[in-house]
Amino acid sequence: MKRYPTVLTIAGSDSGGGAGIQADLKTIAALGAYGASAITALTAQNTTGVRAIHPVPGAFLKSQLEAVFEDIVIDSVKIGMINTVETAEIIAKILDRFQPGFVIFDPVMVSTSGAKLIQDETIAVLWKELFPRAALITPNLDEASILVGREIVNPDEMIVAAEEMIEKGCRAVLLKGGHLIAPKLFDVFVQKGEKPEIFESDYIESKNVHGTGCTLSSAIATFVALGNSLTEAIRLAKIYIAGAIEAGKDISTGQGSGPLNHSFSPQKMQIRHYDN
Repeated sequence: MKRYPTVLTIAGSDSGGGAGIQADLKTIAALGAYGASAITALTAQNTTGVRAIHPVPGAFLKSQLEAVFEDIVIDSVKIGMINTVETAEIIAKILDRFQPGFVIFDPVMVSTSGAKLIQDETIAVLWKELFPRAALITPNLDEASILVGREIVNPDEMIVAAEEMIEKGCRAVLLKGGHLIAPKLFDVFVQKGEKPEIFESDYIESKNVHGTGCTLSSAIATFVALGNSLTEAIRLAKIYIAGAIEAGKDISTGQGSGPLNHSFSPQKMQIRHYDN
């Protein structure tokens, strides 16, 4: 059987097009895979900030997910914005029912502009329902600070925080250090039972970084769907992110934090042969 490597993104919609479902699908397509989607929330936002959030009713989210899983073979799942308890619980049940091979969860809690995107009571449910079901979670420093209950200000503290998340039930954590502005940036990767691994990258000066986290997690999900190991998928995704930031840094899109250039080097859609 011939088919496309397929990634399902479960996330919020960004009306400005730079983050969320829109960034996910652009990334998946740019890297040569097929993207499906289920929308958890609608947002009214642009490059300057989030104006309003409208959660999708749980029954309709469930219908979206069932429609996709019952018809299309999903190689990997990316989960993004979840801002209600009901949403988290529905997704957990769907994951248990359909058992996708790889799940990455980017726990979107704070927007680039500083708007809080999650209800407080939802965070406890994430620990119980979704973190244990994800092969990898990818919090940034602000999100990790919320999850461990304290500020994180250097790579050593990042390692400690990531290891705490593993102890609390996460299977693997990629703690992103992009908010520590410095000539070199560090992301900390910790897997259960393994030594921490540091991914180093150069800082790229740009105001156009809206949707960076969404893009990275979608890229990791896509590279896994394309057949790479998790560590290799992270490495390749970071290369892609750096290229997308560099290609979009001098472009003006809106008055605030603009998007990356997701299509700076688009790949042909991959077609793979699979056993029936």
